[in-house]
Amino acid sequence: MVEKILPDSSIIINGKMSSLVETGEIKGDVEIVIPLIVVEELQSQASKGRETGFLGLKELKKLRVLCEEKGIPIKIVGERPSLDDIRLARSGRIDALILDLAKKEDCILYTSDYVQALTAEADGTKVKYLPAEGKLEKLVFEKFFTPDTLSIHLKEGVPPLAKRGVPEKFELKPIQDKPLTAQEIEDIVNEIFDSIRGGKGFYEISRSGAMVIQLEDYRIAIARPPFSDGIEVTIVRPVVKLRLEDYKLSDKLMDRLREKAEGILIAGPPGSGKTTFASSLAEFYMAQGKIVKTLESPRDLQVGPEITQYGPLEGSFEKAAEILLLVRPDYTIFDELRKTEDFNVFADMRLAGVGMVGVVHASNPIDAIQRFIGRIELGMIPHIIDTLIFIRYGKIERVYDLTLTVKVPTGMTEEDLARPVIEIRDFETGNLEYEIYTFGNENVVVPVSEFKEKPKPLEKLAEEKILDEIRRFDPNAEVELKDNYAVVKVSRKAIPRLVGKGGLTISRLEKKLGIRLEVQPIQPKKVGEGEEVEFTIQETRNTINLNFNEELTGKTVSIHADGEFLFPATVSKKAQIRISKRSKAGKQLLKALNQGKTIRVTI
Repeated sequence: MVEKILPDSSIIINGKMSSLVETGEIKGDVEIVIPLIVVEELQSQASKGRETGFLGLKELKKLRVLCEEKGIPIKIVGERPSLDDIRLARSGRIDALILDLAKKEDCILYTSDYVQALTAEADGTKVKYLPAEGKLEKLVFEKFFTPDTLSIHLKEGVPPLAKRGVPEKFELKPIQDKPLTAQEIEDIVNEIFDSIRGGKGFYEISRSGAMVIQLEDYRIAIARPPFSDGIEVTIVRPVVKLRLEDYKLSDKLMDRLREKAEGILIAGPPGSGKTTFASSLAEFYMAQGKIVKTLESPRDLQVGPEITQYGPLEGSFEKAAEILLLVRPDYTIFDELRKTEDFNVFADMRLAGVGMVGVVHASNPIDAIQRFIGRIELGMIPHIIDTLIFIRYGKIERVYDLTLTVKVPTGMTEEDLARPVIEIRDFETGNLEYEIYTFGNENVVVPVSEFKEKPKPLEKLAEEKILDEIRRFDPNAEVELKDNYAVVKVSRKAIPRLVGKGGLTISRLEKKLGIRLEVQPIQPKKVGEGEEVEFTIQETRNTINLNFNEELTGKTVSIHADGEFLFPATVSKKAQIRISKRSKAGKQLLKALNQGKTIRVTI
């Protein structure tokens, strides 16, 4: 009697089915029945750029060749899945259809899916469960790693590269002169997939043309066309594992971390050692008798088994945080904050009373704080982050303390300008280095240390904010800052509108800008001592043309009427200035001409 074997997609993808035929474990009077729905499922995954789809189709091709060589009949049976079947695939519809087909064809279901095997046993379907094998003894890519290798970079048509060295100095070096072929990289990828099926790793991200895998200590990113211009594999591994004591922190900082800090932000450039320090901090809090959990994607923190590492639940850290709050951790390590949702989850958990340690990419310390501005209400930031630790080249470069106070910002003198200000101080010295506050309708970050040496940046900022408001009344307005007020100069015609009835308009502006304003008229500008040049005036239907000698081509000149400066202009290549009668300058010039004023032009 012929024994019928029906494999599902799990045992095809992991290569176990072809391995059984190749080693002779499946032989004799047997027939292999491939469900059409499995072929369609693998084709769908491959069409979307999923690695499992490509791998499954290659295994089906290999299985067919082996069966032909060994004389084992193989056929495809069943019907194509409907649109409803495809939509409900994640709910188990495809697996259910495979079970039905195995029962209908009187086959033994071969599977590496434990749930599928358990369901088949409960349903009375004949089944053989073959779990995937564990990680191979030594993967091919591991030969590229040396003790000082941080990462290797593999791409078809390019020699393999490795980033080696110490945290203070990494160098990208070629591993071999011969470029890698696409097949060599595919073999490396297939080995990685084999190890994952053995339960030694898991998929962190799986998208069309891209995949991120965590395999023991290795974080692996795989890119394929059309996402990349060729198949590429990047494998990163932590070089060292340190304890907090190895960083030789000051007693003051150790006391802060042990007793007070509960909103910690670890910042630094990529590859600076942020994750390594976060792992050390997690172990430190665990040793202090605290319950520590992590939120990661990918999960590559090097921590002990006592610390549970969580990923996004159903693709969302917000859902993961809901579960995490029920676990009631003392500290949660969030590695890394990228999206707005991540920052919101970090803030919500911190405000719920959980000690939070966040990791964020930043080229300098203040940039890390600025990534919260706009996402979190400004006044809440010091309640969420109390300690900022900036790391570069594996060493702690700066530590900042954040506090909220109400004061007159540095550089301002009027007491009525007092407002909530976030002070960022150097933790070790206590020196005030930055202030963050609201000016007008915008949040501003002011480097106080720079301000003390050069007060101009703050003055320039204030002038720009004031001019933005005043130029609504007069586009040619001017502003001059005094010790505790600002002199605003506008045309005489604009003064009534700026002041408003009973001074109401100017009062509103003073309240909005937070500074007292003194209004003065702009004095007419007289003709200077510049050289006066000859010209002729030509009027057309739409323009007023000023014609000059050719040697003035490209020169900038000033137009005056009876000694009053009107506007500047540049002489064109045709030795001419054309002014539209509809423009502001054209209206000024036309009015002066109609009033019989003398027009002069100077360089």
